[in-house]
Amino acid sequence: MSLADRNKRSLLMLLAVVTFTGSAAWASVPLYDWFCRVTGYGGATITADAVGDEILNQKVKIRFDASTARGMPWDFVPVEREIEVRLGESVVAFYEASNPTSKAVAGTASYNVYPFSAGGYFVKVDCFCFEEQVLQPGESVLMPVNFYVDPDILNDQEASSAATITLSYTFHETNIPVDSADAAVKQITTGKVRGI
Repeated sequence: MSLADRNKRSLLMLLAVVTFTGSAAWASVPLYDWFCRVTGYGGATITADAVGDEILNQKVKIRFDASTARGMPWDFVPVEREIEVRLGESVVAFYEASNPTSKAVAGTASYNVYPFSAGGYFVKVDCFCFEEQVLQPGESVLMPVNFYVDPDILNDQEASSAATITLSYTFHETNIPVDSADAAVKQITTGKVRGI
């Protein structure tokens, strides 16, 4: 085999390795996100279209935590810091967000559940975090999250020992969609409740 053939072969192998590595890196984020949502790993929650039909008398405390990413100008807090719910019981909790600036600001919420082992049993039926939120200048809104804790948590040795589950949200600023920017010029509203 000549030197030119060996170099060509080495180049093709190198390109194959780079292509495979790049493809694996590109696919890793969506695959990891899917894995966390399916298994509850890393505190990711499960979503459902409807509430389960089993409600137990056993209760668990739910703590609510709120923060904003660096540079996000909103004020963002839970309306209640802690509640007690029965396993399987559908609950609606509220977070309040305010935009104290003189311009419209859009944001998306990232979330997790602690302890991580409880994430697979914390089921969101609907949540403000499923969509981007846009607050007009001076606007304050109540944003609901409808959830329940799956009674199957009792069958998981690690998760069943959690007497308190913490639901945390962090809002990150995003670019304002064009249709929302047009609405910001036309109208400023306050005191809204964002519906489920």
